[in-house]
Amino acid sequence: MEPPGVSRQPTPVNYTMFQAFEWYIPADQKHWVRLREAVAGLKATGIDNLWIPPACKGSSQQGNGYDVYDLYDLGEFDQKGGVSTKWGTKDDLVRMVQEAQDVGIGVYFDAVLNQKAGADRTEQCRVIEVDPNDRTRALTDPYSIDGWLGFDFPGRGERYSSLTYHWYHFSGTDYNNANGKTAIYRILGDGKDWSKFVDREKGNYDYLMFADLDYTHPEVEADVKAWGEWLYGQVPINGIRFDAIKHYSGEFLRSLVEHLDDKIGPGWFLVGEFWQDSLDAMRTYIRNMQHKFSLFDAPLVYNFSSISNTENADLTKVFEGTLVGAEPVNAVTLVMNHDTQPYQALAADIQPFFKPLAYCLILLRAEGYPCVFYGDVYGIQGDRPLPPSCGGKVPDLCLARKLYSYGEQLDYFDFPQCIGWTRLGTWDRPSGLACIMSNAGPNEKWMYVGQEHRGEIWTDMLGWKEGQGIINDDGWGCFSCAAVSVAVWVNQSAEGRDQLGRFDTEIYGRA
Repeated sequence: MEPPGVSRQPTPVNYTMFQAFEWYIPADQKHWVRLREAVAGLKATGIDNLWIPPACKGSSQQGNGYDVYDLYDLGEFDQKGGVSTKWGTKDDLVRMVQEAQDVGIGVYFDAVLNQKAGADRTEQCRVIEVDPNDRTRALTDPYSIDGWLGFDFPGRGERYSSLTYHWYHFSGTDYNNANGKTAIYRILGDGKDWSKFVDREKGNYDYLMFADLDYTHPEVEADVKAWGEWLYGQVPINGIRFDAIKHYSGEFLRSLVEHLDDKIGPGWFLVGEFWQDSLDAMRTYIRNMQHKFSLFDAPLVYNFSSISNTENADLTKVFEGTLVGAEPVNAVTLVMNHDTQPYQALAADIQPFFKPLAYCLILLRAEGYPCVFYGDVYGIQGDRPLPPSCGGKVPDLCLARKLYSYGEQLDYFDFPQCIGWTRLGTWDRPSGLACIMSNAGPNEKWMYVGQEHRGEIWTDMLGWKEGQGIINDDGWGCFSCAAVSVAVWVNQSAEGRDQLGRFDTEIYGRA
């Protein structure tokens, strides 16, 4: 008990991020409209922030925005096939963001700052070819190529920014229009080289794709910093997801963050895609960013994939070597994203039976900031469509996080094929929960949920395990799950249980 006169502080609410796209969403320019109509339902099921797809104009209206052409065109100018991006117009975007904020959802912008694509013309420049597996090793003497490196932005002109891009604004490219040869070309010039503040994979992993921006050039640095200020004035965002950060200067990115803090104010949520299975490399990056930066937990995704594809794998080791295990405050946990979804280059195969277990492991525990994938909630489109995963239960697990996943966490990681944990609740969020999962046969565990719950009748909120559990006078209950399954036990009278099962996954009929 608190001493007399000491007031109890409200329990901080659990937050959940939603990746608001998947790779194969139709290129019908209606995505912003559909999202605007969906945000109220997402908020009701426990979503607090949307990570939206790259909203800047790509090289075509079919591109997902990672083929970025013009940072200053959010679907406003007639360029690269039309006014709209794949996702819709700038007006559609602004209306969607405003609707999201009206219902209490923040928006994270996907900033693609490593490269440009869809150049308007070729330019001559001097290069050397480098070894694709060791970009520090030259394969040729210097010679001239005709590269797609001229960006004039004719639809926008000088509105918002007067800078046009030329060969000297880039450090590398991959195509010689003079002879049709594809290779990795390092562009030569006074003081030009690959950035030294990038990942050391392949010797130096500055070059990723398209025309690679050179942040040692003062015009590039100034233009992108000005763009960050401009963006905030156009779309009231709450944070930024930075794409491909291991491929461009970490020194520049740190400088950009400091610039935005100075010009706009601190408090942004910043997360980077540093897709790397080396925990040491990820921790080093976070330290270099002074712990103001979060990273997506790639090692956790690979653990999920490995465990789900290994018979009788050891569930107790699921967090070994993960970012959430080492740096929980800076870890964004996830099960899948647009790069690891089926048929993508980084596809991480997670067996369907394991998806619900994985989502419980990121949503119902105290550590990490979970990010839920659009394709697992609404399904995946394209030539090989897939329905929502987990039998459509992901929204219910998000709601369980919002309503019940509070208080002290007690782990029961005591058997390789069956683990569990409990959350005991708090004074103002008292319900608590008990989660048990198995990747083999059916199983059960006695787990402690607190004496304040004695006499309560708990049931599996997912509906996958029948029966009831009565909490004894000592605060313990016997909780069970089916074979290769998971159960989330909650007081059958807990507040909000009547909201389960109400989420509408039919997003494509809305626009």
